[in-house]
Amino acid sequence: MMHTDLLNEIERLFNLDKSELNSESRSTFERFLSAVEKGEIRAAEKKNGKWVVNAAVKKGVLLGFRLGTLVQFEGSPVMFSDKDTYPTQKLPLIERNIRVVPGGNSVRRGAYIGNNVVMMPPAFVNAGAYVGDGTVIDSHALVGSCAQIGTHVHISAGVQIGGVLEPIGLQPVVIEDNVMIGGNSGIYEGVQVSKEAVIAAGCIVTASTPVFDLVKEQVYRSTPDSPLVIPERAVVIPGSRPAKGEFAKANGLQMAALIIIKYRDDSTDQRTALEDLLR
Repeated sequence: MMHTDLLNEIERLFNLDKSELNSESRSTFERFLSAVEKGEIRAAEKKNGKWVVNAAVKKGVLLGFRLGTLVQFEGSPVMFSDKDTYPTQKLPLIERNIRVVPGGNSVRRGAYIGNNVVMMPPAFVNAGAYVGDGTVIDSHALVGSCAQIGTHVHISAGVQIGGVLEPIGLQPVVIEDNVMIGGNSGIYEGVQVSKEAVIAAGCIVTASTPVFDLVKEQVYRSTPDSPLVIPERAVVIPGSRPAKGEFAKANGLQMAALIIIKYRDDSTDQRTALEDLLR
């Protein structure tokens, strides 16, 4: 992790009262935003095989709200207002070969968008997020605050990637490299989707959602010490399980569950290669 001095200063400013913040504080925050937008610092990184939260980055994002003043932004036929610390980001489109198709895309300041990313309208990427090279963000998709998206991920239409700013130490949602997320799915509450997994359309994945692995005959859950982790190359579909209790049994009630029906193979790879055609 680079910029140790900068992050230490962010930690110090975060602990001050709002009345103690000044123009120098704002200058430090601007340097912080710039470092995040260049991908030099991230809200979480994988170290020794495990994702580790960088709390100082989350604190920096939250600091921006305290430093900012509500303003009305001009220059667009659509009126909008926000804290002046978080305008829409002017992306290095040509330098990174980013495609932002017209029709309602927005990337907030303090987010990183990698090389060769494609954004279809409307889509939104929030502050603190990291979107790796070659990722496709389809229509009506959200990448929430501090979410970590790997390289060559396909985020299909209507997908919601939840953001996590608080609690400070909680891991954000992590989507590793070469993951396919089907339309109208939602990934929330610090869930980690390991590389090359496939999340079928309509899956809602939260920290409290059990995942039943029909191949390995295991059940994956989150614990107080670790997030829910979807295994590498797992193919996950929405399913259900019987609700407990006599009343539930009498009425045939079911609860939502997720099922791993297989692990990714050549046929799955062919069906998830749409992003290659889009280029």
